[in-house]
Amino acid sequence: MDSANDITVILNQAEKDPTAAEKLLPLLYGELRKLARAKMAREAAGHTLQPTELVHEAWMRVNDGKAAWQNRAHFFAAAAEAMRRILIESARRRQAKRHGGGLGRVDVNDPALAIADPAAADDELLGVHESLDRLAAHSERRAELVKLRYFAGLSIEEAAGVLGIAVPTAKRDWVYARAWLLQEIKRSRGT
Repeated sequence: MDSANDITVILNQAEKDPTAAEKLLPLLYGELRKLARAKMAREAAGHTLQPTELVHEAWMRVNDGKAAWQNRAHFFAAAAEAMRRILIESARRRQAKRHGGGLGRVDVNDPALAIADPAAADDELLGVHESLDRLAAHSERRAELVKLRYFAGLSIEEAAGVLGIAVPTAKRDWVYARAWLLQEIKRSRGT
């Protein structure tokens, strides 16, 4: 039995046997870490959340003992959603006044003490998040594709596999969703 089948079997067992979930993490950790690393590579300089922390927090959220995973794709869609929510919460926390939101960060490793601006990436992340909710009301599949690509760092082929759609369909959906989100973000900013 290959690892994809192993995962599906254990996911199905986890609904009846909570200890089966303990077998999942070693099988899924590498893939979850790869997704987290890809997403974190696109985050702003000075981001304090590490890929390992993102994986562990996402695991805690999706492995709450209440979810009944239908298959591997269902699990990874939930993990992508959990990562998205964690990154959104982190961005909101950084922008909060009590956490110094709106203030520039000083990079002490830079000889000139240049000021980095992680708030710009937070604004982009929050803009995508808010627009994504509106896209989901318009087209749930396209919104899920964006979550898998943008927040979980999956390739178009990987995301198509998770969603159970053909790669050309995923490519068309991706082009549509990106254009729709760009227009929506511009509209919400008044530009």
